[in-house]
Amino acid sequence: MSAQPDLLYSEEEEALRSAVRDLLADHCDAPGVIARTESDAPHDLAAWKALADGMGLAGLLVPEAQGGQGATHREVAVVLEELGRAVAPVPYLTSAVVATEALLECGDEELLGQLASGRAIGALAVALHRAPGTAFPAVRLENGTLHGELTGIADAVAADVLLVPAEDGGLYAVNASDATVTPQVSLDLTRPLATVTLNGARARRLGDAEPAVRRALRAGAGLLASEQFGLADWALTETVRYLKERKQFNRPVGGFQALKHRLAQLWLEVVNLRAAARNAADALATGEDVEVAVAVAQAYAAPVAVHAAEEALQLHAGIGMTWEHPIHLNLKRAKADSIAYGTAGAHRSAVAELVDLQAP
Repeated sequence: MSAQPDLLYSEEEEALRSAVRDLLADHCDAPGVIARTESDAPHDLAAWKALADGMGLAGLLVPEAQGGQGATHREVAVVLEELGRAVAPVPYLTSAVVATEALLECGDEELLGQLASGRAIGALAVALHRAPGTAFPAVRLENGTLHGELTGIADAVAADVLLVPAEDGGLYAVNASDATVTPQVSLDLTRPLATVTLNGARARRLGDAEPAVRRALRAGAGLLASEQFGLADWALTETVRYLKERKQFNRPVGGFQALKHRLAQLWLEVVNLRAAARNAADALATGEDVEVAVAVAQAYAAPVAVHAAEEALQLHAGIGMTWEHPIHLNLKRAKADSIAYGTAGAHRSAVAELVDLQAP
């Protein structure tokens, strides 16, 4: 019989949260993030260096013997909650989680050490919308080089190394300088997508692609729920704060009964999302009922994060519609996350299959 999951935060996790929040307050304030989205360099590499090199957070999932911190998915989840709150334009989920999990499956210590130390940024060349366990495109392998095109690759523009699945069933490491990375139009400007074109790119085989990609996408989906919780929690907190200060008819807007009901409903949804996200992180850390926990978290997370962002936009009224206010960053990330690593509908179907219950 499996043990009950621990959904509470430890003292160490709360201390980690405080440190990450302080760092992001210095590096990823809203005006700075908005200005970066208007530039040709959407990623904040200074913030990434502070997170990866200064705090060692890029190697949380990597064992100490391989140059990492030897922590668990629970600590990573706390980091992602804070990155979600700040809508931080850093490749943490794609490099420190997804690419790292693929390398852990393949057992490539050289690349793991580089990603764990922050010396290199990795990106798995599988489209962001692919759900765990689903088929994914691969490129041709000819005479030891790779040929083909892959689209919808998140954070590829910031990557130093690409992990590319090939038609022979292998996963290959390709230097980003040997590929043509073309930015695509992305809804979420803080996590840009790109097309990766390979035309005779030199490659090194890391291992089998199918188990590596499956493991990477499963961890990505499970921990994405923590980012979505961070987004939703920020939206709720900021909306409550604003409605306490905004006045109409000489009384705080938040005192109106109709708005209280909307906020109470949203609070319930956000609290439930926290439980689902924490359960997924704990399951990934312990290996207990991982498939079900991840599918449940993602089936619930996307609608709540989007709803929270939409409510924040509406309840901030005119100011929420301005480019200078960070709500649009929050809403775009929530909408983009809603199709990342599988839609809520795909995960509901996965839950139904896993527990042998027909989906409606």
